[in-house]
Amino acid sequence: MLQAKTRWKQKQGDEESVRQLSRAIGVTPLVASLLLGRGWRTEEEITAFLYNDRQTFHDPYLLEHMDRAVERIRRAVEGGEQILVYGDYDADGVSSTSVLLLALQELGADAEFYIPNRFTEGYGPNAEAFRWAQRAGFSLIITVDTGISAVNEAQLAKDLGVDLIITDHHEPPPQLPEAYAIIHPKLSPRYPFHELAGVGVAFKLAHALLERVPEHLLDLAVLGTVADLVALQDENRLLVKRGLEKLRATKRPGYQALFKVADLSQKDLNEESVGFAIGPRINAVGRLEDAAPAVHLLLSEDPEEAWELAQEIDSLNKQRQEIVQQIAEEAIREIEQHYPPETNRVLVVAKEGWNVGVIGIVASKLVERFYRPAIVLGIDRDKGIAKGSARSIEGFDLFANLSDCRDILPHFGGHTMAAGMTLQLEHVDELRSRLNELAKQLTEEELTPVTPVDAVCRVEELTLKAAEELQLLAPFGMGNPKPRIQVENAAVESIRQIGADSTHLKLVLKGEGARLDVVGFGFGYLADEIAPSSAVSLVGELGINEWNNHRKPQLMLQDAAVRQWQLFDWRSVKGLARQLASLPADKLKLVCFEEETAVKLGLADYRVQLVTAEQIGTGAVSLENSYTVLLDLPPSLQALKDVMQSGFPARIYTVFHRETEHLFSTIPTRDHFKWYYSFLRQRGTFSLTEQGEQLCRHKGWSKDTVNFMTQVFFELEFVTIKNGVIYMSPSIQKRDLTESKTYRGKFEQLQLEKELVYSSYPQLQAWLDGIRTGAYIHEEA
Repeated sequence: MLQAKTRWKQKQGDEESVRQLSRAIGVTPLVASLLLGRGWRTEEEITAFLYNDRQTFHDPYLLEHMDRAVERIRRAVEGGEQILVYGDYDADGVSSTSVLLLALQELGADAEFYIPNRFTEGYGPNAEAFRWAQRAGFSLIITVDTGISAVNEAQLAKDLGVDLIITDHHEPPPQLPEAYAIIHPKLSPRYPFHELAGVGVAFKLAHALLERVPEHLLDLAVLGTVADLVALQDENRLLVKRGLEKLRATKRPGYQALFKVADLSQKDLNEESVGFAIGPRINAVGRLEDAAPAVHLLLSEDPEEAWELAQEIDSLNKQRQEIVQQIAEEAIREIEQHYPPETNRVLVVAKEGWNVGVIGIVASKLVERFYRPAIVLGIDRDKGIAKGSARSIEGFDLFANLSDCRDILPHFGGHTMAAGMTLQLEHVDELRSRLNELAKQLTEEELTPVTPVDAVCRVEELTLKAAEELQLLAPFGMGNPKPRIQVENAAVESIRQIGADSTHLKLVLKGEGARLDVVGFGFGYLADEIAPSSAVSLVGELGINEWNNHRKPQLMLQDAAVRQWQLFDWRSVKGLARQLASLPADKLKLVCFEEETAVKLGLADYRVQLVTAEQIGTGAVSLENSYTVLLDLPPSLQALKDVMQSGFPARIYTVFHRETEHLFSTIPTRDHFKWYYSFLRQRGTFSLTEQGEQLCRHKGWSKDTVNFMTQVFFELEFVTIKNGVIYMSPSIQKRDLTESKTYRGKFEQLQLEKELVYSSYPQLQAWLDGIRTGAYIHEEA
């Protein structure tokens, strides 16, 4: 067996509906089932989703206060007022700032931008920045991707005589700021879509101001929409799909420089390029320093300036990666030593010196490792505060649960799955205690990682056509993830480790007249966990592998399982102790039929895992679901069957160490016995000590052969032996050779070696499986 790392949660579908939809819109049943599983029902909805070339952006004036905001901005432009675009320091905030600033400049506005420093000013609008803006002559401030919680700052702006327009998408708090206008999709009942990113809201404001869809700003809008992990549905999907098209053709020097430092092919850019290459680099700036250079990069019109900024940003990203790795290692040690997941359903860790700009990434890593909601806080002892980020799991609404702790969280905001906060240092332990109390609602099942499965398919169904049609669902992201396909109990044609350090896996699955390549990055260890004949179950993402103009489907592995017991053939393995070290000690059972076997094999370090057949026979030990290593040959086939009656293992590793090779020793036939018997009768007495060697030379027999036949005759009472001399018995009754214990034992050992040691892998597996199913039948030799 091989346990999956996660719970595979399958979506239930109606096969008839799948068939009907497949025929109606001309797609494979796989794609039809995916569409139905994601909530699309009518043919019209699905056609609009798949082929959205004619889809239009929603009317921006359906957003509350849009008309009021546009009127005030136009008045400011016409009056020559100074306008300040106040953004945020992440990729969404940076792209939001860039979109609105370019739109204002296009209108001829006197506009500048301001992004607060994460470390000296913190998240969102702050009083000192607003006072500076008023002194600098700004009479209108427009926030992008921030501001919905700025109640005090809005009042200050009013007192300073500065008009404030808030555009945001974060969860609105119970008390809203008193601003000139608030543009927020979740506060706009008439607006058809409520899940825009901050840059999406800025894009809508630009749309209204320019009185047309600002297609030329889509390459910026795609950045924040993908990087902020909002649901890629409805208008977000349109923004990303059109934005990627613009990004593949953009001439912006800033983007060109980013593509170069990230080693990206512009014509092949997709949502993953934005999410895993461009977004993290833009985010890195605000995580470690002031985010302004990121805005300057996106807005730059000078290739040389853009290249210098891109190199600087790339360097910061590498630095960020190193810092994240260091903090993550420290946080993991802190959890394992002081807040083990077994007793903590929400992980809250805090430490002085942790960079608050990257701890959101660390929180994500903790969720990935422990599958618990995680909050990581950086401590500032001088100010007596802790500041940090939180990430959650399915079933635990971060925003709702943190709202219950609002009395000790003077500053917090976010979403269901992510949040940021600041609190007094003395309240950290109380926050941990409260959240763990609130998390008691989580069941053990909810605390096990989930892999949602979109469809269960056979190998032969995962064709190139199916892989190509899946691309109709792109772009993929939150709310529209890459489809996960489950393949159940597939035959393995080949399995091997790949990569310079053998950390990756290459599998080839067999179906009815079909083969499917499976690649698993970081799954190289499975090559030793999947036995040659095992049927394997997999979950992965179906894609297309292109090589030398040849295209074929390929599954990218995400999890694997083997449902049945597995046999691993270690009969010829060298370095047994090293092999055993790779197996989990808590599951390991080393079975020996002779106690001295463990000593001979040098297994003194495995005293805890060593068990004898006698212990198993008394019921003291069970092999049920264990990883059982059969160290030596049993005395009989029945003895091995008896051991397995205690419970059948999940895995069996066969070593079958033996001191003597019976199968390849000289086995006397009945003609041998007949000649030797006649020889002894003629002689009457025979001295083995003095004449045995001469007899061996004469007949070409080994000494062991003569001794064996002599012992058989002795047990059958044909002879007596005294001081090495054989005497024929005076009265001999006819008896069969099989009545001799030694004779039977010899052939029992021959049968053992034949069936256990020298059998083929399929024969040995079938024999052991016969024990498991009760089909085992042993016939005496």
